[in-house]
Amino acid sequence: QVHLVESGAGLVQAGGSLRLSCAASGRIFSIYAMSWFRQAPGGKEREFVATIDWRDGSTYYAESMKGRFTISSDNAKNTVYLQMNSLKSEDTGVYSCAAARSPMNRWDYERTWKYAYWGQGTQVTVSS
Repeated sequence: QVHLVESGAGLVQAGGSLRLSCAASGRIFSIYAMSWFRQAPGGKEREFVATIDWRDGSTYYAESMKGRFTISSDNAKNTVYLQMNSLKSEDTGVYSCAAARSPMNRWDYERTWKYAYWGQGTQVTVSS
């Protein structure tokens, strides 16, 4: 079992920055990749943000996030980060991290059902 805890929730003005953290505990060795997803207000579908391969550090981003968001990891701390810059009001939502316990290819990263573990989510609000 892997337990994920996000932190870094906040209210920020448009154009500002925020960094989210996701701390993993438990069977860390079973993790292949960790990703960030977000869900906008109003019950919209969860949207893929970015993935980092836990073993080689390679990254993959949703097209709309490239250039503004950066995913990174500190394996010594079992933590994944999401640095978000130039935030827009449409970035508002609940951001959740997820961990996969099976090997993934790039077509799997965006598929929520490929992830076995999820954090509880952290709220990001961007005011315009």
